[in-house]
Amino acid sequence: MRDIACCLPFFFGSISRSEADEYLRMGGMSDGLFLLRQCLRSLGGYVISIAYESKIYHYTIERQMNGTLAISGGKPHCGPEILCEYYSRDADGLCCVLRKPCIRPSGVEPKSGVFDSLRDSMLREYVRKTWNLEGEDLEQAIITQAPQLEKLIATTAHEKMPWYHGSISRSNAEQLLYSNNQTDGKFLLRERNTPGTYALSMIYGKTVYHYKIDMDKSGKFSIPEGSKFDTLWQVNHTYLLFKLTSRGLLFQKHRNKNINETRSDFQRLSVVALNINADGYTPDPVKGRVPLPMDSNVFGSIYSDPKEMKLYLLRENLMIDELELGSGNFGSVKKGVYKLPKKHIDVAIKVLKNDNEKSLKDELMKEAQFMQQLDHPYIVRLIGVCDAEHLMLVMEMASGGPLNKFLSSKKDQISVDNIVELLFQVSEGMKYLEQKNFVHRDLAARNVLIVHQHYAKISDFGLSKAIGADDNYYKARTAGKWPVKWYAPECINFRKFSSKADVWSFGVTMWEAFSFGQKPYKKMKGPDVVSFIEQGGRLERPNECPEEMHKLMQECWIYK
Repeated sequence: MRDIACCLPFFFGSISRSEADEYLRMGGMSDGLFLLRQCLRSLGGYVISIAYESKIYHYTIERQMNGTLAISGGKPHCGPEILCEYYSRDADGLCCVLRKPCIRPSGVEPKSGVFDSLRDSMLREYVRKTWNLEGEDLEQAIITQAPQLEKLIATTAHEKMPWYHGSISRSNAEQLLYSNNQTDGKFLLRERNTPGTYALSMIYGKTVYHYKIDMDKSGKFSIPEGSKFDTLWQVNHTYLLFKLTSRGLLFQKHRNKNINETRSDFQRLSVVALNINADGYTPDPVKGRVPLPMDSNVFGSIYSDPKEMKLYLLRENLMIDELELGSGNFGSVKKGVYKLPKKHIDVAIKVLKNDNEKSLKDELMKEAQFMQQLDHPYIVRLIGVCDAEHLMLVMEMASGGPLNKFLSSKKDQISVDNIVELLFQVSEGMKYLEQKNFVHRDLAARNVLIVHQHYAKISDFGLSKAIGADDNYYKARTAGKWPVKWYAPECINFRKFSSKADVWSFGVTMWEAFSFGQKPYKKMKGPDVVSFIEQGGRLERPNECPEEMHKLMQECWIYK
C-alpha cells in the first residue's frame, strides 16, 4: 500500500536516522534544510529530520487516535504535507522553521519498509476472508478503510511472521536458536508466561540473549527503558543489529502533488480526506468494533452474476411494503424486497406518481439507464425498472436516510471524525463518476444516503449527465428548477457543468455535514446567493469543523 506521503519530493520513505543524516549532508546542511521519512516506531507516523547550526535534529510525528498527525506537544494536522507547510511558517518548538526541502536525488524513490509488502498481503487476506470480497470491491475496501484495517491487523500481525513461535519456553527457544547454523543475529519472538509480555531471543557470539518486551496500558510495546512501539514487529525490526536469518526468511538490518491548485478533480480530494480519516472509534457489536462498510451486504457488487443484470424486472419478484421512506416531485419512495435468483435483498422503490406525465416518465427512465452503468460501493446501485401498476425504479436500500437528516437527528452521537469518514466515501464515489465521464449536477447532503453510521452512498441521479470522452464540460439547454445554493458560478452564469462544478457542490455538501445538516446560506434567496459569491463571499466555518476541512471547502470554492 503506497504511503500517502509518497507524492512529496522530500519524503524518503523507510530510511534510518543515519541515512537521513547522510542525505542532509549531501544537501549542504543549510539551516532549515529538512526531509520527511517513515517512523519505524509509530504505526502511520513520520519523522522530520532537519539541519540547524551544523547539527541534525529528528522530530517524531505520531498519528493520533483521531487520525491526525502531531509532533509531541504540538498542534495536530490532517496530513504530512499540511504539517510541513505549517512548520515552514512557524517553528513552534522545532529548532528552526522548515526553510528548504531536501529533494530526493533523481531516480531515487521513497524506500519501502521491510514489512510493507507483508502488511499489504495481510490486509488483502483479512478483507478477503472476513468479507469474502474480490476484485474491485476488495480494492475499494483496502483503499477507503486502510487506517481502520491496519489497526485491526496490527496487534496480531506478528503471529503471521515466521520468526514468531508462540508460547514456547526459554530453554526451547535456546534449543531452536542453537540448532543448525548459529549465525549472529538469528532470533525469534515468543510469549512469556506473564500475560501481555513477550521475549525477543537472539544469538550473538554463540550466546543466546533474552530481552523482555512489555505492553503498557496504552497498548504500546517496549524493552524496559527503551523506546515504545505500536506493534511487536516494529520492536523486532528496529532492534535487529545485523542481517538476520530465521527459519529461511532474510531481513535487512536497520540501525537506528501540490494541493494549492484550482478546482480540479476528486482524486486529490480523496487523498486529502484520507489523511484525516480517523480510527479512534467507540466499539460496536460487530466483533467488538464499529461496523465498516464491508460489513454491509450492500458493499459488494450485486452484479457478480451476469444473469442478475436485467433492466426490466418481473412484478412477481418484487414485494412492496406500504412504508413510505420519502417523497419528491416524481412521487414516493417505498420499502420492499426483491427476489434475485440466489438471494432476497432489501430495496428502495421509487414509484412514479403520475404515469400520464410523459416528461416525468422519461426522466425516470433516463435515470435508470444512467444508473445501470454504475457499479461502485459508494454509489446507490440500480437493481432495475418494474413497469406494473406504476412505473417503479428499484434500488439498493440505504436505511439510514439522507445525510443531512441523519446528522441533525444524531448530533450528540456523531463525532467529527465520523463525518470525515463519510465525506471521504462520498469523494471516492464522486471520483468514480468522474472516471466514468459523468457529472452529478445535484450533489448535496440530501442526496447522500446512509447505510449505517460509518457507510454512505451517493444517490439521486435525476440531473446527471454524461459528457463526451473528449469534452471537459457540457452546456445545459434550459435552467429549469436548479439547486442554486449548491451550484458553481459557471453553472449559474453560463449553464456549464463539469466535474469541477461537482467539486464546488462537494464543498457545500461538506459544509452541510460539518454543520450537522443545517441549510447553507441561511435564509438567503437564490439571487442573493449568486451576488454574495460573485462579491467573494463564502460560507463560514461551522463551529465543529476542523480548520483543515474548512480550508479544503474553500479550495472547492475557488472561483475559476
